[in-house]
Amino acid sequence: MPNERERDDHPDEPTVDAVGELSKALETVERARGHLYAFHQLMGTADFILGDAADQLAKAGHQGWADEIHEEMVGRNVLEGRWTFQVVEEFDDTYYDPFRRIERRVRDDLVGGRRHMYEARLKEERRSKGRPGHGAAPGA
Repeated sequence: MPNERERDDHPDEPTVDAVGELSKALETVERARGHLYAFHQLMGTADFILGDAADQLAKAGHQGWADEIHEEMVGRNVLEGRWTFQVVEEFDDTYYDPFRRIERRVRDDLVGGRRHMYEARLKEERRSKGRPGHGAAPGA
């Protein structure tokens, strides 16, 4: 349940760390989602290539194999009742969208909606102030 306190313009270090860890988890889910989209695109491409291979088998005089590949594999579900676009949609609706919503609500409540506060703190700690290529912001 959300904390009912007022937002803090200067959240404490443990809060920044915790929100940073939550954001890191979301970033990892973003990467996983990218892999899921890659899977979706690769499987779609593979299905078209498979159809082409079956057509080539038919042209090479192997109609039986071509027919079996077309009937058994081309357009086949990757999971029970699902093509990959349905897997992606179900993932988005069931996990990804709710995760993004809660991560945003936590950030709004605890750190004023600011993103990457943990990393911003690290940048300040690690950069060599006054050195070229170590500015606090673009143009600084």
